[in-house]
Amino acid sequence: MNKERMKVFGFVVAIAVAAWQCHGSEHGASIQIFPLRMKTGHGGRYIPEVSCQSWRVGVEAHNLIDWKTVPLDCEGYIGNYMLGRQYRSDSITVCREAYIYAKTLNITAKDIWVFDVDETTLSNLPYYAQHGFGVEPYNSTLFNEWVDLGEAPALPESLGLYKKLLSLGIKIVFLTGRPLEQKAVTVSNLKIAGYHKWEKIIVKCVSFHYKISIIFHD
Repeated sequence: MNKERMKVFGFVVAIAVAAWQCHGSEHGASIQIFPLRMKTGHGGRYIPEVSCQSWRVGVEAHNLIDWKTVPLDCEGYIGNYMLGRQYRSDSITVCREAYIYAKTLNITAKDIWVFDVDETTLSNLPYYAQHGFGVEPYNSTLFNEWVDLGEAPALPESLGLYKKLLSLGIKIVFLTGRPLEQKAVTVSNLKIAGYHKWEKIIVKCVSFHYKISIIFHD
């Protein structure tokens, strides 16, 4: 019985110590710490990092529709994501799963693997890094000037997946919303970036010139 009481007493003391640490005082100032609570700010105070994460999830889940620009306060958040390890880690995960899936296929001569170009095989990150990572409204003139340079680098993980698919005997097709007049520079850019073999590259034809890319892709 005494042992049981001692166990209970010990447990109560542990709680009391933890409570003192979380609600203790230093030099007379009351400090409240909630180590398991999401950092949303005392009294609902706005914290950009948390809000930007919520915005990103909303976009990825397609709950935010018809948005035009990245929120101004999220420029640093998006920049850190794109230039940091997380973007590469996400790319590695996606490409790994794609390759695992590809190996399960019974490949025939009629089968192809379709790659998009912008932000899939080629990265426009150098352009967006100079234009606020999406904070600035999209400017087709400036973006087309960037495309015409033909200097977009390959996404490393996508290039790796492309090479693995070729080794499996899978034929590659590139599908892009870029217009016909940018086909030549796109072909050149793909080759410079390391993509040297494909069956076909499909660009947006004149009849789709004024339609959005998602309709063209469908």
